[in-house]
Amino acid sequence: MALSFKKDLEKYKEIDEDEILDKLSEEELKQLESALEEMDPENALLPAGLRQKDQTSKEATGPFNRDKLLHYLEKQALEHKDRDDVVPFTGEKKGKVFVPKQKPLEASKDDVTTLDPELEEALSGVTDTELSDLAAILGVHTLVTSTQSYDGTSSKDGYDSNVIKGEKMKPVFDEPPNPTNVEETLQRIKNNDPRLTEVNLNNIKNVPIPTLRDFAKAMERNTHVTKFSLAATRSNDPIAVAFADMLRENKTLRSLNLESNFITGSGVQALVEALKDNDSLSEIKIDNQRQQLGTTVEMEIAKMLEANTSIVKFGYHFTQQGPRARASAAITKNNDLVRRRRVERDV
Repeated sequence: MALSFKKDLEKYKEIDEDEILDKLSEEELKQLESALEEMDPENALLPAGLRQKDQTSKEATGPFNRDKLLHYLEKQALEHKDRDDVVPFTGEKKGKVFVPKQKPLEASKDDVTTLDPELEEALSGVTDTELSDLAAILGVHTLVTSTQSYDGTSSKDGYDSNVIKGEKMKPVFDEPPNPTNVEETLQRIKNNDPRLTEVNLNNIKNVPIPTLRDFAKAMERNTHVTKFSLAATRSNDPIAVAFADMLRENKTLRSLNLESNFITGSGVQALVEALKDNDSLSEIKIDNQRQQLGTTVEMEIAKMLEANTSIVKFGYHFTQQGPRARASAAITKNNDLVRRRRVERDV
């Protein structure tokens, strides 16, 4: 049946639809349009621009003129009669009339507590510090401090009113930008400058990643820099891996700060693996990264600290109790070892 149906359709391939449509009368075209609407109500088979049929028989009035159209619409609106209200407006006000609340009257002079002339004379010359000491003796030191004075009045609501002296705000200025010259510092590290013992790149956010890698590569052969800090420099895992390779070669560095960066668990794990072979670094900071490191990485950190005997300061806030306890015990052990070595050396 399917093959015979396809054979019947073959004879319609050579038909010219435009020629047939040109021969149809206006009445026949309307009938065809109605039939097509029943077959395809949404006009999904027609292009988007042809789906809306022409619904007017008026002739075109000319090109579009915005001013004339607005004038016509305004005229139509003014000539259109408003519909009558179901309930005519009479101006009558309904509901309760709003009455603003009256402000509480200030305490009159009669409510002010009066003291004996002798007490007033004694208190007239005391300082704020002496008043604070007196308030502490009377047991109201939590109400009256050195920045407050008690006027002795009592409000009608049953609570005492304190006249508070405003403290002068201390302006908090923005920290100045890091003055470190990145290119010059990198060159001094490469030249192994003996005067350069500390490198601080903190908060320099525009240092390119290749430049940070060059710092790590240059530090492999440097024998004078003992403290290196690059907190908040947008460092990521490749930078952590580069500094991990540096820690395997460098035996001079004592402190490394990588806080407030974008290092994930894989980058920290690379640093942990490198610290297993490093016995010269005594302080490392890796806290406040964009992502949490996770339990597995924290456990690896704890194992590294237990195997390492030189790290006495480890800057990281553990989220799990188990790794935190093991790391704390390991740091305590390392500090005790350092103390013993110092005692033996002094003896």
